[in-house]
Amino acid sequence: MSTVPRIVILGAGYGGVLTALRLQKELNYNEANVTLVNKHDYHYITTHLHMPAAGTDNPENARVSISKLIDEFKIDFVKSTVVQIKPQEKKVILEDGTLSYDYLVIGLGGESETFGIPGLQEFAFNIRSINSVRLIREHIEYQFAKFKREPERKDYLTFVVGGAGFTGIEFIGELADRIPKLCKEFDVDPSLVKIYNIEAAPTALPGFDPELVEYAMQVLADKGVTFKIATAIKECTPEGVILASGETIKSSTVVWTGGIRGNRLVEQAGFEAMRGRVKVDSYLRTEQYENVSIIGDCSLILNEQGRPYPPTAQIAMQQGVTCAYNLVASIRNQPLREFKFDNKGVVASLGKGEAIGIVFGKKLKGGTAAMMKKLIDMRYLYMIGGISLLLRKGKF
Repeated sequence: MSTVPRIVILGAGYGGVLTALRLQKELNYNEANVTLVNKHDYHYITTHLHMPAAGTDNPENARVSISKLIDEFKIDFVKSTVVQIKPQEKKVILEDGTLSYDYLVIGLGGESETFGIPGLQEFAFNIRSINSVRLIREHIEYQFAKFKREPERKDYLTFVVGGAGFTGIEFIGELADRIPKLCKEFDVDPSLVKIYNIEAAPTALPGFDPELVEYAMQVLADKGVTFKIATAIKECTPEGVILASGETIKSSTVVWTGGIRGNRLVEQAGFEAMRGRVKVDSYLRTEQYENVSIIGDCSLILNEQGRPYPPTAQIAMQQGVTCAYNLVASIRNQPLREFKFDNKGVVASLGKGEAIGIVFGKKLKGGTAAMMKKLIDMRYLYMIGGISLLLRKGKF
């Protein structure tokens, strides 16, 4: 019987990839057997998905082959879908087999949160994966093609984006940039195209600096976006959306970006969860099982005010680094390190050449913020793949 500890990492998102890469770097050969499980053979850059969804970039630029990142002599990669997690038995059931572990890292990523709004699950698109953004891009182009055959159908040219958080605002910025090109390509009058952004909260980009939010909304309004703030979607139908105010917007394209919840597999495994997110200790371990760590969208960490941190790429990356450190420390019987989130700032793009952000406490907007967004993207690619990945993605 092998005495080499078995580490299983579920999910190759930001947290899972950083955990695997740090383990690859820190562990000696045969110090542990590390297995990374992911349903795709690529890692996709979630914060980049709004661009291919709108059609302003190639989906290939948002994904990286896992085989290009990991050392196959140190990390076993299993392409499979997780069906069930059995923490009491220290097993993970995959669609085509079973894995046993001594240490488990759950980084499965989140799911779209519909808040029980009827019809969103069935009739709205989500920006959640490479395949979902391909579908959105092709669907949008198809609406223009259909309108040429049925010019009375103005709903083909009406686009509704539910949610004015980061994903919604960034997608709208790209979509507003794409519309003029589609109008020219399909010979459509641009004045016929309508983009609505609907947000239930009293402001767009809730929690963001009000001055920068005002700037962002003005930039997008100038691009033709109509905002309906403090307005909830009551129902989504095949014909469009019904708002809480009673207004109906007829649209063939509803994209929902209004929230993320944790993975249902975590709830089904018996962990105490809130909307699929599990409260972890200061070492990122579950309170029920010390050998199970949860990172990314499925983890729940409270800030100094006792409120949960929003599930962002930045926090997932930092969790991955700390998680790997603690796994190595556990194997070597060394002290663990507490997770401390270091908020380096946030930047939201508003389309080509425009963005807003707060970086190291300094407000940025316009071209300066857009350049910072590019630098952040480059830094991440460098972190996971070095100079070679930056060159492959054409960042130089």
